[in-house]
Amino acid sequence: MAKKHQEYGNESISALKGADRVRKRPGVIFGSDGLEGCEHSMFEILSNSIDEAREGYGKKIIITRYRDHSIEVEDFGRGIPVDFNQKENRYNWELVFCELYAGGKYNTNAGENYGFSLGLNGLGSCATQYSSEYFDAEIYRDGFRYELHFEKGQNIGGLKKEASNRKQTGSRQRWKPDLEVFTDIDIPVEFYESVLKRQAVVNPGLLFVFRNETENGMETKEFIYEKGIVDYVAELAHESNLTTIQYWEDEQRGRDREDKDEYKVKLSVAFCFSNQVNMTEYYHNSSHLEHGGSPEKAVKQAFVSQIDRYLKQGSKYLKGESSIKYQDIEDCLLLVSSSFSTQTSYENQTKKSITNKFIYEAMTDFLKRQLEVYFIENPDEAVKIAEQVLVNNAVAKMRKRPA
Repeated sequence: MAKKHQEYGNESISALKGADRVRKRPGVIFGSDGLEGCEHSMFEILSNSIDEAREGYGKKIIITRYRDHSIEVEDFGRGIPVDFNQKENRYNWELVFCELYAGGKYNTNAGENYGFSLGLNGLGSCATQYSSEYFDAEIYRDGFRYELHFEKGQNIGGLKKEASNRKQTGSRQRWKPDLEVFTDIDIPVEFYESVLKRQAVVNPGLLFVFRNETENGMETKEFIYEKGIVDYVAELAHESNLTTIQYWEDEQRGRDREDKDEYKVKLSVAFCFSNQVNMTEYYHNSSHLEHGGSPEKAVKQAFVSQIDRYLKQGSKYLKGESSIKYQDIEDCLLLVSSSFSTQTSYENQTKKSITNKFIYEAMTDFLKRQLEVYFIENPDEAVKIAEQVLVNNAVAKMRKRPA
């Protein structure tokens, strides 16, 4: 019997509206409707607090994981603007929590608020609110206390506003991811700790307080790196380094294409060489670039080019010895890169890789120049690096040799 098909006509087309734009398609915003997407939604609220701290407002962020899977993020920044917006002729709470593509991070290249923003920029707060079973916000600013309550994407009770004597400004947001939206909302402790540690690494001096509710009460753990990536590399090396820890930073302006706007990029890298520990990590605007992209390509190009050049100039290669590969360097390299830019091209919405051409070019040139000077000014360390890289090259060659 032939299958009966419904008619596909003009009335078959419909548009998702309001909270359904996220609740029915969370993967479009968060990359997944599973646990990974739920984790990403948590990071969106956290990232807004980090942006505030990076702008110089607040030195501490408190993150609480409750046993019922609800989450709370409290910062001590300026407080989210939620009152009436004359320019938009709407309340800001509607724009922030109920309107996709609304926020204060769209003119970063013009030198306005949040020059180097971390989150989805106009999507995160609203999308997280829409995807929650409930979402509460308590905000202190301008001498007032503001309160909002949402359930499954719908505001309940409007904006509550009262005078407050509290001098400390800031925002506290607590919500519970909705199992009707995500297939899993049990974000593990390990995820929180990993994210907070990484954010402490790339935000020097910012204190993250993680509170985890257990059957025995609250367990608290703090994350802070006063010197950022330098302290992190020292921690990873644990006195096993062959060379001293180097920290280099630079700031440049450029563009990805001639017809594109010029933007600013800040580059920083900390590294040392070790014959016991190796690791490379890349961050951009505080996001951990699990798949690297432009910064990783720049590190590979610059380190291979300059170390190979040093070996050739010093006649370090044995006769018939093959040129080094990046793997030979990576096997003894401890490096953390943290870059920021006022315009960023991410590979996808989960921000695990960036593709900016100018960032790649600027970072490659910067690292080549710095490495050249470093080898000249530190001849003993240059020799140690060369010797270890050649050893790695020889070992790799032997492993490929047939038995």
